[in-house]
Amino acid sequence: MCLNIPAMTDFSRLFDELELDDDERPFSSASLPPVAALLPELHRRLLSRPPDPSLSIHGMGRLLRAADPLWLLGPAGGAQAPYVSVVCALISRAAPPPDDVPAPHPYASNVAAVAVALQALLAKLQAAGPDRRVRTLTLALAPHVCVFAAPHMEERAWTSRASREACGRLESQLLAAGGWRDSAHMLTGGGPDGEAGILPAVLDVVRPALEREARRQRDRVDEVDSALAWTLLRVPRPFLAPVLPRLLGPALLLSDHQGGDKCMLGIHCLHHIISNTAASELRALNRADVVYEALFRHLHATDADVMQLLLPCLLDLLAVLESPPSAAPRAAAPRHHRVLRLLLTRMEAEHKVALRRVYAQALPAYLHRMGASACRHFARLSRVVPAYLEVSDGLEELSRLYALEALWQILTAAWPRCGSARAIGMWLPCLLRLLVDAEWPSPRLRPDICRRLGRRAARCVVLLNAAARGSLQCPLEQVDAGCCAPEVASLLATVTAASGKSPSRCPVCSDGARTRAEAVAFRCACPSATPE
Repeated sequence: MCLNIPAMTDFSRLFDELELDDDERPFSSASLPPVAALLPELHRRLLSRPPDPSLSIHGMGRLLRAADPLWLLGPAGGAQAPYVSVVCALISRAAPPPDDVPAPHPYASNVAAVAVALQALLAKLQAAGPDRRVRTLTLALAPHVCVFAAPHMEERAWTSRASREACGRLESQLLAAGGWRDSAHMLTGGGPDGEAGILPAVLDVVRPALEREARRQRDRVDEVDSALAWTLLRVPRPFLAPVLPRLLGPALLLSDHQGGDKCMLGIHCLHHIISNTAASELRALNRADVVYEALFRHLHATDADVMQLLLPCLLDLLAVLESPPSAAPRAAAPRHHRVLRLLLTRMEAEHKVALRRVYAQALPAYLHRMGASACRHFARLSRVVPAYLEVSDGLEELSRLYALEALWQILTAAWPRCGSARAIGMWLPCLLRLLVDAEWPSPRLRPDICRRLGRRAARCVVLLNAAARGSLQCPLEQVDAGCCAPEVASLLATVTAASGKSPSRCPVCSDGARTRAEAVAFRCACPSATPE
């Protein structure tokens, strides 16, 4: 049975029926006014301030769920603008409250109700069947629906479980209505038909809120920031290049914010841009230099979470700006040296455990990139790495493990510099103390952590002995085997016995028969490398 709503130009009775009737029965198309006449009235009532009580969000959703798809689509040749206006007006009913509005505010519940109404609209469009008008209208509505749903699909301060689930279902319905595989396909397009994605339209929707003055008024991560990040992080290579001028500026403004959350979100976006954009595009118009200067300033930050995102991002950006020093040891690479110099300076003076872990985790990757040119920073490395080896940082011993990895990188790439008596006197005592600590039973450390520490320390002792051309035999023979575990004593005996076998061979290429090209490929400065 259909709702008894006669055709009329006064829509009051229609809205009263929507608010009072709880049975979602299909409307008769003949009893309803034309959709072209109803849409402007819906738009007016949805935008009224204060909200018009005659048309609630739930009433709008009831209308969309119960309406006939063909009636909702309207006659052929109808304009799309009224539909877009109604959708935007409906979304405005779920706008975030001003800061001066006291809590609690039904923001999350409004978002869930609007998501349900929009899901009903998209389901009706999908049910209308394959039609060019349906496709055109879906493409016109998709950017607004996407920008609305994106900030509410992840756990944020303004979301609730109901709003996240509702927006997740809305995204699934949007993908189904548009025939897209996933969000990346929706944004970038492609496929057999070669249809363009909605990414430019999405950026047009969020552009007014991305201006510098508008962003400065918001001190926290809000819906616009989340929508921008959600959109950007789902655009893969090579689709970022055409819209790079429109995305790079907002991402830089986001990373330049003093708030930790906004800064981390901006750095995450910049890292995605760096990883998914061709190096030539980044170097054009000095874009990479601008990003480098913006990120370099954050090296003075004291937030471990910010530094955790910053250091890998900066390392990837340096590969865009300069050739890796490990591949061309004689190359200038001033930015690599500048970043490593500041990183070591910060590491030397840092006392916070969280930051020490982050610094120690990033150091091996930087030293691997530097190769033999890390010798320029040997004095700082000689102070920083032993200091991190001597201080425990908790049950996981992450700082020590990463410091041992960094020492292995130093001994591998700069082994001729590490064989001096001064270097041996500095590294060997630290490694022996660490070996004893790792093998001695301790209730504070788990057995697997002790084994990892012992293996890495033993590897460094063997490599240090090879770099010293077997000269560790005398110092190791003076170690009292009674003060260390049997495993340590066995290791020291093995190193001592092997000290006189092949002291002139390179610790990296132990066969000593590599060509110079192979030596460069293996980051080896082997003096016995044969010419090509």
